[in-house]
Amino acid sequence: MDYSTDYTTYAEAIAELFRATYAASEGAEEGALIGALARRLIVETPAEDLRVFSAWEDGTLLGGIFFTRLTYASDPRTVFMMAPVAVATAHQGKGIGQRLIAHGLDALRREDVDIAVTYGDQAFYGRVGFEPVSEADLPAPQPLQQSQGWIAQSLTDAPLTPLRGTARCVAAFDDPALW
Repeated sequence: MDYSTDYTTYAEAIAELFRATYAASEGAEEGALIGALARRLIVETPAEDLRVFSAWEDGTLLGGIFFTRLTYASDPRTVFMMAPVAVATAHQGKGIGQRLIAHGLDALRREDVDIAVTYGDQAFYGRVGFEPVSEADLPAPQPLQQSQGWIAQSLTDAPLTPLRGTARCVAAFDDPALW
């Protein structure tokens, strides 16, 4: 399996991966929503606020992951949110998602990112180091529909301590329907 950070050349393939994967697991409406989100992230998000990793094998796109910057008004730490994540339906259950996540988190560590956060299944993401956090300790940029899915991890040797100030996400995520 090879990893790529080239999201501009493969923008349509990546967006289609997210549409198809979410449509297969969550229905056509969710597939359309997440496919459109992937397109918006690629087109609208400044490069300094976006990291995209994709996994390929023999020219086939197996999976993709987005990391976007979160900023906190009174906190200097660098925070990136991991979302969305997708593995092609035919390739699920083979550990591709976890290897892709680990690859992305390692790349963020090399960039001296302090914290990674995501909103999802604690059992799955816990396998790659994410732990539950409260909105009091790590404010979300929008109200969370399910607070038990807000999880994070320190990417440094420092413990995960509360973030200070109001959270701001990239424009594509600034939609309550995504939270």
